[in-house]
Amino acid sequence: MEQTVQQPLAERQNLKIEGHLLVKCVDQSGIVSKLSTFLYEQGANIVESSQYSNDPEGGMFFIRIAYHIDNSKVAMAQMEQEFEKIAADYDMTYKFYYPTVKKRAAIFVSKDLNCLMELLWEWNNGDLHMDVPLIISNSEVARSIAEANNIPFYYIPANKEIREQVELQQLQLLEQYAIDFIILARYMQILTPQFVAQYEHRIINIHHSFLPAFIGADPYRRAYQRGVKLIGATSHYVTNDLDEGPIIEQDVERVDHRNDVAELKKIGGKIERRVLARAVRWHLENRIIVEGNKTIVFY
Repeated sequence: MEQTVQQPLAERQNLKIEGHLLVKCVDQSGIVSKLSTFLYEQGANIVESSQYSNDPEGGMFFIRIAYHIDNSKVAMAQMEQEFEKIAADYDMTYKFYYPTVKKRAAIFVSKDLNCLMELLWEWNNGDLHMDVPLIISNSEVARSIAEANNIPFYYIPANKEIREQVELQQLQLLEQYAIDFIILARYMQILTPQFVAQYEHRIINIHHSFLPAFIGADPYRRAYQRGVKLIGATSHYVTNDLDEGPIIEQDVERVDHRNDVAELKKIGGKIERRVLARAVRWHLENRIIVEGNKTIVFY
């Protein structure tokens, strides 16, 4: 059962959303009332509320609340502290977010620049509300694009023989730039479990959606030889299981026998760009709750 409640657009445009509250817990009566009453007593005005229960009889309950509140940082901290009592009573996993503070993203890329260029286009256009303090690559190809956007570029050659050494250097840069999350914009290197653990559910990847078919090199040629009818892309959070982390977004387009390998790659690249950009946007807007190896995404 899923329910979304929103104020009319004209009313929402007059409000500045300054807070997001994401909660998950065992479903039980009174949760929505408790949360809304708490926010009301804090002087908050709820502007959007989306909730989902996978089983009203003892299943899990998920909710995202966006609210506006006129308050100081000190009062925000006090509000979070007071919320701890409610969270303990209902055994909630929760997080407060303040979208006026931009998340800081590091973009990792190799030689394929399609996804990087889409992200930078949407970022420059104001559609991705984030800071991009640096771009890291195992190729020099993206340097000119980074410099054209006034973003520091770090070329760090990488392969499986020097992976740990490379990741140590990368982690030092991520700490130096106070990075909140990582976007793998077609970064063609496998990350170690130690690296992934530093950014759990904060590394977003993109790949074609043929998997588990056509694993490995040249998937579009093998897909063409097999006569596929759908081309797709998947964006997900990275885990230690290669390309099997919680899925954030997917999309597909139909193809047929008239599309050769080059056309399939071109179509696939377009889908990858838009799927990755949407996944990043939903992460930035705090619309995602991870539950096991799946996600609840409040569009």
